[in-house]
Amino acid sequence: MVRCTNCDYKWKTKDILAVGFAKHGKDCPNCGEKQYLSKDTQRYLSLGYVSLFFLLIMPFVIKLSDREESIW
Repeated sequence: MVRCTNCDYKWKTKDILAVGFAKHGKDCPNCGEKQYLSKDTQRYLSLGYVSLFFLLIMPFVIKLSDREESIW
């Protein structure tokens, strides 16, 4: 599961989905540090695999970063 890069807090599924759709990251529910999608995760999401199967495995493939990264 997804963990905060600052405090190692295990994120809940609804928080993972929220950061997946947030444009400018999301604050960690535990420590308040801003977390962003990693570059690799952004690449997975940009491939367009928005299907029921992908939504089921999404909490297991998302990785967070403590800084905003561009996929280009």
